[in-house]
Amino acid sequence: MSTVALDDFFSGRKESRDLFDIVQHMVESIGSAGLVVSKSQVAFRRRKNFVLVWIPGQYLHGKIAPLVLTFSLAHQDFSPRWKEVVKISPQRFTHHLELFSETDLDEQVSEWLRLAWESRHKPATIGWMPES
Repeated sequence: MSTVALDDFFSGRKESRDLFDIVQHMVESIGSAGLVVSKSQVAFRRRKNFVLVWIPGQYLHGKIAPLVLTFSLAHQDFSPRWKEVVKISPQRFTHHLELFSETDLDEQVSEWLRLAWESRHKPATIGWMPES
């Protein structure tokens, strides 16, 4: 997987970048995490990815969210806020959350980020570490 500069990933997508900056701050308030930027997504990781950030506008057209968070959780969460939940292994579920505005980034999202972060107990050994 080739890496991309964070500014290049969000080039021309200010609304998506503004939401991402809030997500990044939320993750940093939980603890350290690596950040790996590719052409299609930004991954927050410790030992493994715990949340992916991607821009639906790269692939879809029409009324779409400026940003989606894809969480990797050890359990299925039944909140109606999820766009989609997929069981990817016996003990791992991906949960897709559309973000339309900063009001979508509330305490519930902070808790999901914490749960995902905690599920990947060791800090990442690869990738860029965000500055404090």
